[in-house]
Amino acid sequence: LQKDLKLKLFHSLSEYKAAKKSIVTIGTFDGVHIGHKLILEKLIQNAKERDCESVVLTFFPHPRMVLQESSDVKLINTIEEKSELIGNIGIKNLIIHPFDQKFSRLTAEEFVKTILVDLLNIKKIIIGYDHRFGRNRTANIDDLIVYGKQYDFEVEQISAQEINDNAVSSTKIRNAILEGNISLANKYLGYNYTFSGEVVKGKQLGRTIGFPTANIQIKESYKLIPKNGVYIVKSNYDGNTIFGMMNIGNRPTVNGEHQTIEVNFFDFDADIYNKIISIEILDFIREEQKFDSLDSLKSQLNKDQQTSLSYISKI
Repeated sequence: LQKDLKLKLFHSLSEYKAAKKSIVTIGTFDGVHIGHKLILEKLIQNAKERDCESVVLTFFPHPRMVLQESSDVKLINTIEEKSELIGNIGIKNLIIHPFDQKFSRLTAEEFVKTILVDLLNIKKIIIGYDHRFGRNRTANIDDLIVYGKQYDFEVEQISAQEINDNAVSSTKIRNAILEGNISLANKYLGYNYTFSGEVVKGKQLGRTIGFPTANIQIKESYKLIPKNGVYIVKSNYDGNTIFGMMNIGNRPTVNGEHQTIEVNFFDFDADIYNKIISIEILDFIREEQKFDSLDSLKSQLNKDQQTSLSYISKI
């Protein structure tokens, strides 16, 4: 059964060789949220019924990173996270094509003929109602249906109704994360918002007041960081689930200069320096604030810990 879940990952369209016909969907799929899951499960179902390959075509960098010069796009998933989520749903082939200016200039017909028909050997495409493609994104679903008749493939549109019944979008999720509304983001995602990073040495001030923290450094600059504040988190270490609280912010009480991400794990004392650790965010506790002394910070941290433990006890 495990073998069945194996995702084949291709880092460009030219790496993919079509052994048989494919059922395809295209999109950025940022978040791989419950709305995306609908499309991907429909794709898998279709591929099984028709003995075709299930193929997801996505792009990296995100097209907006390339086409909008001033764009500082932050994404819900790193490319590794996205691949893992798509693989876990059961998709067989994921093509992450490098998006660049040259690719963006393909006309709609060139895209259909050279990529969908010649490279992917397409039998059917399943696509969202608002999907646009081709140079300057001028072609829409109606054009795709015309090309489908011309080149002999089916087009299935996911209706606005189906998507709206979910009332979910990557933009809504990004906004929820930026506002610290983690419980809403997690509901839309269908899993807990997560990031991974290396544990690096910090100022080690936490341990002087009884709250040693792991300083997390995220290497992907495009990964979306929730707003500054204190959060309840969990992680997995050596096969065990550990809980804790996390502070994202500039540490105003000790005149911090730049944003840090610090996690205080409860009942945990393993040495995790230089390890890569994944943090799942469960809920927001409070805004970051400046305290007039380390003592008042410590007493607030004790309260935060109680809040966290009481939340965790109800999970």
